[in-house]
Amino acid sequence: MVVHHFENENSLLNKFLAEMRDVQVQKDPMRFRRNIERIGEILSYELSKSLDYNVTAVKTPFGTKEMALPENNLVLCSVLRAGLPLHQGLLNYFDQAENAFISAYRHHPEARDEFEVIVKYFAAPKLDGKVLVLTDPMLATGRTLENVLDALKSHGSPKQIHIISVIGSQDGVNYIKNVFPKNTHLWIAAIDAELTSRGYIVPGLGDAGDLAFGEKL
Repeated sequence: MVVHHFENENSLLNKFLAEMRDVQVQKDPMRFRRNIERIGEILSYELSKSLDYNVTAVKTPFGTKEMALPENNLVLCSVLRAGLPLHQGLLNYFDQAENAFISAYRHHPEARDEFEVIVKYFAAPKLDGKVLVLTDPMLATGRTLENVLDALKSHGSPKQIHIISVIGSQDGVNYIKNVFPKNTHLWIAAIDAELTSRGYIVPGLGDAGDLAFGEKL
């Protein structure tokens, strides 16, 4: 897996990321969602540099101009519900992409630390020969993305897989390296060192879904 890690580069991405981590700024869910969206835009731009391009003649009012334009064969697949703002950030840039959505959540039986990932809803186009972009803001243990990959197999084989995340743990990144094809690309804003016993990233930022959309039962 090729890992593109941007936290150590000086850019506006770190400002948006710092606001997402800040417990005071987190009190504004609209700003939290918008910061996820903006990070999605930045990572989309970086990802776009790796796509295949074709030279196309563009007609202007005064002539034509040959320009290299990306091939339009992307499928954006987001994990509900926390992935929705990140998905919108990608759609702002890849506005002609196809879309897929999957519901994957952690189930802690009897409130124990151990959990399983349950997939209940899945909608996607055919993936054969396309570029699949998986988006999940928090890459904690990596098991959610593993379950998403298994669910997608019934829809065909993409020619390339990209993963976009806001924050991941080092354990989670190491885990998906052994699950996804070797030519998969991970585009991630930050990688933190630790996980709690319940599989939450430290220092992380908390529960992205709750911060974006409110606490769930």
